[in-house]
Amino acid sequence: MSETHPTNGLDDVVHQRHRLGILTIAAEAKRVEFGYLRSTLDLTAGNLSRHISVLEEAGLVKVDKGYDGRRPKTWVSITGAGRTALADEMAALRALLARHENPPE
Repeated sequence: MSETHPTNGLDDVVHQRHRLGILTIAAEAKRVEFGYLRSTLDLTAGNLSRHISVLEEAGLVKVDKGYDGRRPKTWVSITGAGRTALADEMAALRALLARHENPPE
């Protein structure tokens, strides 16, 4: 019986590098402002919006719109499902690293 390869545990929604970046940054804060994500991840507003939409549709982030004074703002926060998906992704990546550090015989 063969073991499952660690890459089978990677989630296509989470694993894409910009979406993984959004989730990891959002996990570090209560909520993160759209402009901060855009500049930190070096994305255009349109690209970032699309990645956030994918994550929101999957239930991994929540988007709140409001104002900071008179300026419209968009904030992104990670959901419980997002935290679980991120933890699962990290576990799969750790397993993949461990497999390469100690290759099976």
